[in-house]
Amino acid sequence: MSLYDEAVLVLKGYGTGADAAQEELRLAYLDHLARHPDGMWKACGAGHLTASALVVDPERGKVLLTLHRKLRMWLQMGGHCEPGDATPAAAALREASEESGVPGLTLLDGGPVVLDRHPIPAPCHWHLDVQYAALAPSGATERISDESLDLRWFGYDEVAAVADASVVRLVERTRALLDGAR
Repeated sequence: MSLYDEAVLVLKGYGTGADAAQEELRLAYLDHLARHPDGMWKACGAGHLTASALVVDPERGKVLLTLHRKLRMWLQMGGHCEPGDATPAAAALREASEESGVPGLTLLDGGPVVLDRHPIPAPCHWHLDVQYAALAPSGATERISDESLDLRWFGYDEVAAVADASVVRLVERTRALLDGAR
């Protein structure tokens, strides 16, 4: 099955109990893919799906954020899908592993945590981000990549002071899922 087909399946299954805004995004993502067979790839000028993952250390109550080199913002790890990615989850895990330098990350069960659509500069117009949570193994040590100016662990309650609303929303939803899993 292609990455495109996998993305459609993930999006069709996403959102059990999701709020109205997430349901609206889910439908918009599916509509986008239906209208743009190339909607998984950076070359799609109308916008494309991306995949990201919030790296979480639940034992310490912290998340690892990257100070993005180009955007100069504290964000979760993530980026564009690549031809070798079998699923959006695989793309998110690859990006989180590459950008964090943390070996042994595993995705939180249950699929995507949040969908987030945000404008980007031309020639493309939108990133339609499928966001996951990646659990760091005990004692994980990060290693900065070329895509980051810095990597730093933040307590859950510290994120709102350094990151935008989309990252805060991802942290809150991840915490709720972690609390529900206990």
